[in-house]
Amino acid sequence: MSQTNQTWVTQFFLLGLSGDPQTQLLLFVLFLAVYLGTILGNLLLTSLVLLDSQLHTPMYFFLCNLSLADLCFSTTIVPQTLIHMLSRRKLISFTGCAVQLLLILFFGCTQCSLLAVMSYDRYLAICSPMHYPLIMTWRVCVLLALACWSSGVLVSMVDATFTLRLPYQGDNRIAHFICEPPALLAVASADTHSSEMAVFLMGVVILLAPVSLILISYVCIIVSVVKMKTASGRLKAFSTCGSHLIVVIIFYGSAIINYMTPKSAKELGKMVSVFYAVINPMLNPLIYSLRNKVVKRAFRNVANRKLFCST
Repeated sequence: MSQTNQTWVTQFFLLGLSGDPQTQLLLFVLFLAVYLGTILGNLLLTSLVLLDSQLHTPMYFFLCNLSLADLCFSTTIVPQTLIHMLSRRKLISFTGCAVQLLLILFFGCTQCSLLAVMSYDRYLAICSPMHYPLIMTWRVCVLLALACWSSGVLVSMVDATFTLRLPYQGDNRIAHFICEPPALLAVASADTHSSEMAVFLMGVVILLAPVSLILISYVCIIVSVVKMKTASGRLKAFSTCGSHLIVVIIFYGSAIINYMTPKSAKELGKMVSVFYAVINPMLNPLIYSLRNKVVKRAFRNVANRKLFCST
């Protein structure tokens, strides 16, 4: 092996989504608009939940946690990506790449757990409405939220350890716009089989297991909803759960494609990452608010109070 290949990498060159300057400028405008929408939407939704007493329920408590994870997840990725879109040399230090990788895994895994807990919350509310207040107490809600954030810490530490323990020498070009385990493992200078298996197994834990819980919850919900006697009750239940299901399909679908598909499909990784890393954090507040009459009523109440106070 040549001396060049023996040199340890101190910085990585991110190839990004495109090498064409005009395309990069267009992507910059789109990503900036999406990021601003993400910040505005999630902050607005969180503020509504905090300010309106009608939204002081377990469902919106978990939604606040999801909004916080969305904001942090998007902020970990998009600002750096925007800077690189305006730069000729898209460089990131090894330490900076490691920190970004760890934070992406932490906030992303936390989102996975929160979506599973939210499906369980909807299952209890619809299938066991009489026992729901007794089971989903505020103490239980706080413990579940802490468990979600803790799972993010655990899985991110395992994935980051198995990814960053490998030697990175010679080639420092990452065919991606962010530092993710699949992209980094592709440029490692040693056998990556054990690390790939570790990432895959963590994917089973944090992706497939929550998806299985969500599917079981929604099968039970559908059976329960079909048995409802009133059409208005069925419509309300499907409307409440429909928004959550849309988020689940977008987030889990794109994450599973990126983390649990064979190497031959990895070239799709950076395109798929755009959905769960950039677009999904913006869609969450839109989906949960535009399709939810309670949120829209809370927005009108808060707006009226602010207008009354100003006059």
